[in-house]
Amino acid sequence: MTIPPMALAMVQQEHTEENWINAWAAGRDQTVAGPLGIDLIAISKDACTLRMPITNAARQPFGLLHGGVSMVLAETAASMHACWGVDLTKVVPVGIEINGSHLRSATEGVVLAECRVVRRAQTLIVHEIDIIDEKTGRKLNVSRVTNLYIRSPLAPRGAASDQ
Repeated sequence: MTIPPMALAMVQQEHTEENWINAWAAGRDQTVAGPLGIDLIAISKDACTLRMPITNAARQPFGLLHGGVSMVLAETAASMHACWGVDLTKVVPVGIEINGSHLRSATEGVVLAECRVVRRAQTLIVHEIDIIDEKTGRKLNVSRVTNLYIRSPLAPRGAASDQ
């Protein structure tokens, strides 16, 4: 199994903000984040922030920020943050629920996805994500994402939990 560069860096390096920002930069273009220009700008134990320009790739036909792209941004933030502090050779997060409310529209500029942990449990993590217009500070969307921790594809086969 070939491990993508971003995942490999997340598995092999200490979970520090600098390491994760570098891992993001190294692997972003092999994910949905590449074409959308999504950058990781901050991460800590309880939160992270992503930044995305509103380009044609992120607009719907009438020129507005596409609601589906807002959901991609929210899920990207939550799922990536769900990896923080986790031994990814044992478990990985997978999204099992997402919902969002589109509060305002935007046609240009840059948006921030400010993601924070609502609840962290042994098998689940829930995040709330605010998507904010960077220039005006206005909230465009509020979303909630739930990730379930499942057995990692990197985990050795034949463990007691496989039987």
